[in-house]
Amino acid sequence: MTQRTQRRIIVVLIPVLIILLDQLSKRVARQRLIGLPGREYAGGLLRIEYAENPGAFLSLGANLPDNLRFVIFTVFVIALLIGLAVFAWRMSDDTPMLVVVAIALVIGGGVSNLIDRLINDGRVVDFMQLSVGPLHTGVFNVADVAIMFGLGLMLLSLLTQSRQSQPQPETGND
Repeated sequence: MTQRTQRRIIVVLIPVLIILLDQLSKRVARQRLIGLPGREYAGGLLRIEYAENPGAFLSLGANLPDNLRFVIFTVFVIALLIGLAVFAWRMSDDTPMLVVVAIALVIGGGVSNLIDRLINDGRVVDFMQLSVGPLHTGVFNVADVAIMFGLGLMLLSLLTQSRQSQPQPETGND
């Protein structure tokens, strides 16, 4: 199996797994959490509570007019995901595997949240929140975790590539 074939399998398999896991978790959240008060676990570190988010990460854009939200969070996201998928499919053999996995995670999370928007009147189902002392995340879902993890891996890849490309200081063996 060539490297390109391996990378393409990853670019298909990871998003499919993320979509299945995210949609299953959202289905369970809809069936078991709607109308119930939130519950805390692990000493308040994790809170499980059903929410529907019409905006993006941390409800960004939730108060925009419906038509503008549709353009930004549906039309633009579809175009972005198509572009990302085409880029991922055409990646060269020397693309670091970390980047391949990162892009696959972002595609999987993005497609799954897009599915939610399309079947849930522009809203995404969220149900998890993390808290450490006074610090709280917004409410999120499995797709959001995949997207954030993918972006983190991309950043890590950029940082390691920039370190590798920096000129090494001379050792002074004159």
